[in-house]
Amino acid sequence: MSTPTGTRTGTAIRLPPRAGVVMALAAFLGLVAFFWPFVVAPGTFGANYAPPLIFGALLVLVLCVVLSEIAEGGIDSKALAMLGVLSAVNAALRPLGAGTAGIETVFFVLVLAGRVYGPGFGFVLGCTSLFASALITGGVGPWMPYQMFGCAFVGMLAGFLPRASGRREVLMLAGYGSLSGFLFGFLLNLSFWPFSLDPNSSIAYLPGLPFTEQWHRYVAFDLATSLGWDTGRAITNFVCVLLAGPAVLTTFRRAARKARFRAPARFAARRD
Repeated sequence: MSTPTGTRTGTAIRLPPRAGVVMALAAFLGLVAFFWPFVVAPGTFGANYAPPLIFGALLVLVLCVVLSEIAEGGIDSKALAMLGVLSAVNAALRPLGAGTAGIETVFFVLVLAGRVYGPGFGFVLGCTSLFASALITGGVGPWMPYQMFGCAFVGMLAGFLPRASGRREVLMLAGYGSLSGFLFGFLLNLSFWPFSLDPNSSIAYLPGLPFTEQWHRYVAFDLATSLGWDTGRAITNFVCVLLAGPAVLTTFRRAARKARFRAPARFAARRD
């Protein structure tokens, strides 16, 4: 029996109500951590670099809580195996593109996997993919929790996209992948913006300014320093999803049907 292209088949990680609430709270805390320059001024905790480090540690704790909640009742051995395979694929793909005109080859797998296997799987895959690639490339640092959470957002939101089928679905995912390329860069830049420019610059962070003026400064900073890089990432996501999306979606859905995630175990009665 075939499954329509737009149907979300075989959700690998089912979110129980408590895990869904925890993940929503984690998303809120993640946004607060990303937007820390608008919440806490540098030097508040005794050192200029303390706020991003504190929020980075908070993100690690939040991720641990979310992953434990999801794993408690929503992941089985087959979903765990799929998670390991796709994390390894993403970890291998990332070094192929990172560092060249903003080309990032890791996001299109996150988008497609989140679409097929659900927001919980997309969230976890975003975390594990970035963690594994950071270990491989030596990219471990205070920026890593922000990157992990940013990719978790990309994979999670892909699982919440509306139903579609055929070419319409592929175009929707390609558009979302392109938009997520810009949003990822926009969020990541927030974590280091206060320390990246001379305070006398017109686009530098200045503690104490009204929110609207601070926001205008950040938008100008992002456009001036990151637009080219983010555009490269957005184009890469769009092209990869558009070209490889149909085949990858079919492969993921076929794997989900064969794996029958969370299927109940049945035992035959013993015959004497």
